Amino acid sequence: MAATLIKKDAKNDSLVRLLGVTKMYKQPDNYDIRVLDDINLDIKPGEFIALLGPSGSGKSTLLRIITGLSRPSYGTVLYKNRPIEGPNPRAAMVFQSFALYPWLTVQQNVELGLVAKGTPPEKRRQRAIELIDLIGLGGYEDAFPKELSGGMRQRVGFARALAVDPELLCMDEPFSALDFLTAENLRSELLDLWLESRIPTRAILMVTHGIEEAVYMADRIVILSKNPARVVADFPNLLPFPRNRKSPEFVQMVDQVYKIVTGWDEHEPEIETIASEPQEVDGQEPARPRLKPIPYGHISMLSGLLELVADRGGHDDLYHLGAELFLEVDDLLPVTETAELFHLAEVREGDLFITELGSAFVEKDVNERKAIIREQLKDIPIVRMITRVLSTKANHAMNKEFFTDILEEHFSVNEAERQLMTAINWGRFADLFHYDTDTEQLYLDEDQTSDPVPHSIQDS
Repeated sequence: MAATLIKKDAKNDSLVRLLGVTKMYKQPDNYDIRVLDDINLDIKPGEFIALLGPSGSGKSTLLRIITGLSRPSYGTVLYKNRPIEGPNPRAAMVFQSFALYPWLTVQQNVELGLVAKGTPPEKRRQRAIELIDLIGLGGYEDAFPKELSGGMRQRVGFARALAVDPELLCMDEPFSALDFLTAENLRSELLDLWLESRIPTRAILMVTHGIEEAVYMADRIVILSKNPARVVADFPNLLPFPRNRKSPEFVQMVDQVYKIVTGWDEHEPEIETIASEPQEVDGQEPARPRLKPIPYGHISMLSGLLELVADRGGHDDLYHLGAELFLEVDDLLPVTETAELFHLAEVREGDLFITELGSAFVEKDVNERKAIIREQLKDIPIVRMITRVLSTKANHAMNKEFFTDILEEHFSVNEAERQLMTAINWGRFADLFHYDTDTEQLYLDEDQTSDPVPHSIQDS
């Protein structure tokens, strides 16, 4: 790999400029779910930008807006100071899932963008063969996708994107579907092509959930929060190329990014929940309170993580934990967020610290752990809503669809399903209620109906 610092273009004008970009999705009750909120971002020639953020933070949505595949609800997207109207012909996308046409050969897949541009057949063929050779697939021009490995198919995806000579190359987690060694090899090869200016691309924007990947490849890192997504950090990565993952400087940079990603919400104001009372403002109808989302942490994984950290003195570095357990930040964050939600641990400056309650949890048997989680769930609005409804129903049972409909007033359809299933799994572990997967009914046994329930929840 070339020992280059940061690849910079001679001109410093922005290729892409996002001004106050906001994206909302309308729900059946006319309530808009805000996914992106007031995003301001400049992408300049010569930059390789990594876009990081928790799962569900709107990274892919932002990528689609930048390429013109989706329109913002509010705000402006400029390409070379001109508003983007429809798909941007000077931008190309590499997808996570390869997205190749199985009935077309490698060469035909690479030529697709050129066909759409009306490029003459001979020029298409010549350009496709050049790129197939460039990405290391010479001799596979007539092969079909089913004959290729995952890494080879993703190489075809890169060649197809590069065939149209894009000024902006956008990549949506392009290495996440590959095995470790294949992904590592492809990262290095793409980086070589970029640093040595062997591809026409003037800027690269890569969505990733891998912090190490971002630090290894990008010279600028942008971090998003979620619910809704806002830019919480935007800073250069000045580590020189080639980058050594084991160098103290590399490890320090990764640790710094971990601290930002895991601690961005430390000072965020609490989002209203359905347990809150609506407040009337200046005689206007009070705004309906919103339900705060819960993380997707599995109790079994939470228990294992706490046991591991307890054995190490009660605290450990999240970056080292993730690397040791082969977990990316998107896999680790829901577990640590769940630990914080249940007051079993705290995250400070990128380190996980077990609380006194967490230490007690580790020492208990399964039934005593269930009791601890059951007590913590009483403060979780989604779970509290479920138990109240079940307690006040005459037969102490309710279809899952009822709760899904309620959650869809606060979240997208997919997110509502994930939120409800997480709450169901937590409640079942804690013996707060039962769930029949065949009938899709939540219900209480006789020994689960003894807790008093506030009279504000009426029989459904």
